[in-house]
Amino acid sequence: MTTTPGPTKTWLDVPADHLFGIDNLPYGVVSTTADPTPRVGVRIGDLVLDAGAVAAIGRDAGQVGDGPDLATAWQTPSLNAFLALGRPAWTAARAWLREVLTDEVHRDGVSPHLHPLEDVRMHLPIEVADYVDFYASEDHASNVGKIFRPDNAALPPNWKHLPIGYHGRSGTVVVSGTDVVRPTGQRKGPADPAPVYGPSIRLDIEAELGYVVGGSTQLGTRISVDDASDHLFGVVILNDWSARDIQAWEYVPLGPFLGKSFATTISAWVTPLEALDAARVPLPGQSDPEVLPYLRGDAFGLDVHLEVALNGTVVSRPEHAGMYWSPAQMLAHLTVNGASVRDGDLFGSGTVSGPQRETRGSLLELTWNGTEPLTLADGSTRGFLEDGDTVTMTAWAPGPGGTRIGLGEATGTISPAR
Repeated sequence: MTTTPGPTKTWLDVPADHLFGIDNLPYGVVSTTADPTPRVGVRIGDLVLDAGAVAAIGRDAGQVGDGPDLATAWQTPSLNAFLALGRPAWTAARAWLREVLTDEVHRDGVSPHLHPLEDVRMHLPIEVADYVDFYASEDHASNVGKIFRPDNAALPPNWKHLPIGYHGRSGTVVVSGTDVVRPTGQRKGPADPAPVYGPSIRLDIEAELGYVVGGSTQLGTRISVDDASDHLFGVVILNDWSARDIQAWEYVPLGPFLGKSFATTISAWVTPLEALDAARVPLPGQSDPEVLPYLRGDAFGLDVHLEVALNGTVVSRPEHAGMYWSPAQMLAHLTVNGASVRDGDLFGSGTVSGPQRETRGSLLELTWNGTEPLTLADGSTRGFLEDGDTVTMTAWAPGPGGTRIGLGEATGTISPAR
C-alpha cells in the first residue's frame, strides 16, 4: 500500500473524519437557483466550491500561474474540457484547490463562492464519449457460471488471460437520482415454447466502480499498463442495471445488448485517482496463468468498500480489493488493438463480488437467480426488483492518516414500464 502523509487541515469548519474532507475534493457539475448554468463544482465537507469562479479570481490575480486556463475549463457544463488538459493539469489543479482551501489568506475571496450542498443541483458530471463494461471479479464470474452453466467450468477458458468486456450505450448513462424505467423486450424461459414480448420480470443491479478517462489518444496507438494512470482521471460508483431475462435470451452469440443498454447510473461526484493513493493495494495474484507482457506493469488494485441498500435495507457490502483485473490492465487491454480513447470515456469494473453471500454485488447472485429471496426490513421479500424499489450504492476508501474518502452515491428508483 502507498504510504501517504497525514490529513491536511482546512480553514473551513469540516470535521477531520468527514468523508469529503480536504484529502478528497471530488469534482462534479452543479447549478444553483441564483445561477442555473451548469458548471464545475468541488465538494468540501457539506459545501460545494464554484471552482470556475474562484479560478477566475486566481487567474486575474496571477495566482494560478502560466498553465492551462482552469477558469475556462471549469465554467463549462461537463468535466470534459478539464479532462482534455491531461494529468499535469489535473495534478496542478488539485494542488491549487488544496492551497486555497487551507491557506487562510484565501478565505475572503473564496467564501462567497461556497454553496451549501442542499442548495445545489447535481448534473451528469461528464459528457460520456464511449462506455465499456468489464467483468473483472473472479467471484462474480464464477457465480454466474455456476448459475447458468452448472455442468461446465464456472469460468470461460479466456477469463484469466484477458479482461473480458463489452461496449455499452453512452447515451443512457444517467446521474444518481434519475428514475429508471423498467425495460421492455423479448424474453424466453427454458420451458417457454416461444419468446414473448413485455416488461422485464427479472430486473437486477450490478454494484461497480466506473473509471473516468481523459487525455485523448490517436487511432492506432496503445496505452500501456504503466501509462494508464496518466489517463485514469477518477472514479465513480456505477450501477449497471440489468434485465436478466432479456439478457439471457439475446446474449448468444454477441453478448449483452438490450438487457443492459436501457440505463447505467453513476454517482454525481468523481473522486480523483490521486485522492485514492492510500487505497492502492496489490492485485490478488495473476501467476497461474501468468498474464501476457502487455498486461504487466503497475497493475494496482483499489481497497474500496461498497454498500448496497434496497429500500433502505443494506443487502450487500462488496469489496473491490478482491477484483482480479486492475483498471490499468482494463485500459491497456481496451486500447491494445489500437482503439483510441476520448476525453470523457467511461468504463466499468464489472460487478464487484466476493466469496461470501453478503459480499455479492448483484441480486442474481444474492438470491441465486431468484431461488433464495432476500427479506427486507419491512418484511417483504425480493428475488429481483419491483416497481417503486429504490437502490442506493455508496462507497468509501482509506485515506491518509486514518481518514476515509467518500465516493458519493449512486441511487435510482424503478418506474413502471411504459
